[in-house]
Amino acid sequence: MSTYAVVNPATGETVAEYPVATDAEIEDATAAAHAAFLEWRAVPVAERASVARRIAELHRERRAELAAAIVREMGKPLVAAEGEVDFAADIVEFYADNAETITADQQLDILGEGTAVVRRSALGPLLGIMPWNFPAYQVARFAAPNLVLGNTIILKHAPQCPESAAILAGIYADAGLPEGAYVNVYASNEQAATIIADPRVQGVSVTGSERAGSAVAALAGQHLKKVALELGGSDPFILLSSDDLDTVVQNAVDARLDNTGQACNAAKRFIVVDELYDAFLEKFTAAMRGAKVGDPMDEDTVLGPLSSLAAAERLEQQVETAVAQGARVEVGGARDGAFFPATVLTGVTPDMDVYREELFGPVGVVYRAADEADAVRIANDTPFGLGSYVYSTDPVQAGRVADAIEAGMVYVNCVLADSPELPFGGIKRSGTSRELGLLAADEFVNKKLIRVA
Repeated sequence: MSTYAVVNPATGETVAEYPVATDAEIEDATAAAHAAFLEWRAVPVAERASVARRIAELHRERRAELAAAIVREMGKPLVAAEGEVDFAADIVEFYADNAETITADQQLDILGEGTAVVRRSALGPLLGIMPWNFPAYQVARFAAPNLVLGNTIILKHAPQCPESAAILAGIYADAGLPEGAYVNVYASNEQAATIIADPRVQGVSVTGSERAGSAVAALAGQHLKKVALELGGSDPFILLSSDDLDTVVQNAVDARLDNTGQACNAAKRFIVVDELYDAFLEKFTAAMRGAKVGDPMDEDTVLGPLSSLAAAERLEQQVETAVAQGARVEVGGARDGAFFPATVLTGVTPDMDVYREELFGPVGVVYRAADEADAVRIANDTPFGLGSYVYSTDPVQAGRVADAIEAGMVYVNCVLADSPELPFGGIKRSGTSRELGLLAADEFVNKKLIRVA
């Protein structure tokens, strides 16, 4: 069986297999990306933006095809897959709209006579190593700003997403990019290492696990290449006060179950002050129990299968270990093939493995906090630092807690509020960079000083 294969997790059926690239094909892809860079960087910014706008349009025109492929590859409910394609189109369009802004000279005030500017220019071919959980969205947020800047893209997608990878490659090609400006490669890990080592390649972006990020960062460092890392998360959802607990609970469920719980920035640890804990737990458990598990093609399905049988088995093992160490299952916990029901754990303590692990699936852990300070302590007691959520009726308190949380993102009284203009990224073991927003365009760019006397 090929490393690159579409295995429908809902049925276990192998739908299609794609051959892994040969070493010669990897060399051809790298050479093509370098040759395209020499051409693409000289194209006027307005023309690069026009191509990006066409990429966004093609996402929308091929929405049904791309969404259906995502469902087959990783089990995402169809409605969510369609929403992902829409969001990817919005992201690409954002960079088309802001092309002049992200490439504009930055005038500097200087102490002496003359002038000084920082001029942004492209670096060269970049390797993107993308994950399986958001096959279209992740590519858009990496590729779009860099193509607008004038960089070119070599894209290695997750081995279980070769079909969507091919559809995306067709979209980028048909939009009018020069040949080689966006190259999809079905590369092995060893071949990816070869690409990183190639002197023509100027940087690498990884979205994935801590293990993958650490390995790629070490290799990139060995070859003095810029690396951007977007890794895992165990985001806290802190509830301090509420005048509408039902809405807060629904937000909590939505934040945990989005993409069947397989999102790095999903709320995973629910930290509730003592006076609200019992009521929240009762309502949260009931709402999680009601989340429909089923065919991802059905419109009313909330939870499809996890991305693979192996993923469901890993999550099951984490839950079983937590229970063996003293945690309680309030609802759920029983796997059915690759399907896993919404699950709530309580009684988790710092000496348990699950306290510091990421649960990549529809499992939420609820913690009781004595007060605001205790809630912040629990929230920060993690190796991760991606996103976070704070619910409070007191804006002063919310601001104070937002300042105290060790994370790259804080959302106050809202969930699922990602948007193309908002930067995305974390600290600690959650990563080193920012994607989305204008900050994404500063990751792989030469900020060249030009000082004129």
